[in-house]
Amino acid sequence: MITTSVYISKTKLIFPGLLISVLIALAAQFISDHYGAPSMLMALLFGMALNFLSSDQKCRLGIKFSSRTLLRFGIAMLGLRVSFEMIIDLGWPIVFIVISGVILTILFGLLIAGMFGFGPRFAFLSAGSVAICGASAAMAISAILPQDERSEERLLFTVVGVTILSTFAMIIYPILSDAMNYNDKLSGIFIGATIHDVAQVVGAGFSKSEEVGDIATVVKLIRVAMLAPVILIATIAIRCMKIKAQNSTQHLPILPSFVVAFIFFAIVNSFGLVPTIFSTTAAEISRWALLSAIAAVGMKTALKEVINVGLPAILLLILETIFIALFIIVALRWLE
Repeated sequence: MITTSVYISKTKLIFPGLLISVLIALAAQFISDHYGAPSMLMALLFGMALNFLSSDQKCRLGIKFSSRTLLRFGIAMLGLRVSFEMIIDLGWPIVFIVISGVILTILFGLLIAGMFGFGPRFAFLSAGSVAICGASAAMAISAILPQDERSEERLLFTVVGVTILSTFAMIIYPILSDAMNYNDKLSGIFIGATIHDVAQVVGAGFSKSEEVGDIATVVKLIRVAMLAPVILIATIAIRCMKIKAQNSTQHLPILPSFVVAFIFFAIVNSFGLVPTIFSTTAAEISRWALLSAIAAVGMKTALKEVINVGLPAILLLILETIFIALFIIVALRWLE
């Protein structure tokens, strides 16, 4: 009975923000159905217009739930639309390019950070977040870095910075892919290999087409999977240099559970163990979950926050973002 009461209480806390996210999703889908506008983009823009709700006590928890838990649920369910055949269709050269983009972007950030007055801590934090999976990577990397009085400040800026840049990329990159005459496959690869956060990758990909969204998600999850080896290598390097972190007793970050679930569903789907009616229903549930999550991400995005960030740090993040985009463009041109 106590457990049930606690569950009901938590549900009441998240319901207002969750309801608003769903209503925005419905409005975005209505605009898409009647006027042809991309539903994901509409959900993002509508959400940004209601940014003030993210600081409202009644809505805050529900918006946070929608932007994180609902997003991860939607991504996990997308695994039922993915199979080994899709990954094989991408080809090992594409997998190699995506992994190379992650590694080279981190090395690029470490190389140029000194020009902006930053040490290896912020360089690794910013470049890792750009190269792998945005805010999630920033939090994971921050957990294993040696702590000082500016650790929280660096983490906060990185999370805000990559979220804002990722939001801009979500709007601009689909247009850029059209300008470069990319087909659905190349567009999906470009979007998945360059945009920082999973949410914005999904939004940008599915704003073009379902095929682009599926490919972008698979490519993005290859980058997300790089989080574990990057974290492990960084931890070993830090220990080898005999740098003691204040939080050294914490467990090392591992692959997010939604990625594990995505992989599990993809494996099950690859072996034909999922009935068609179930996979079709799951795909529709996933689409609405992701649309609602994108609305919540929009509500959490406040562009004015960038004013409180130093210009050198902003430039570093922008250069790292440009680097990975240019690398993927050149690599895709080489493959053509």
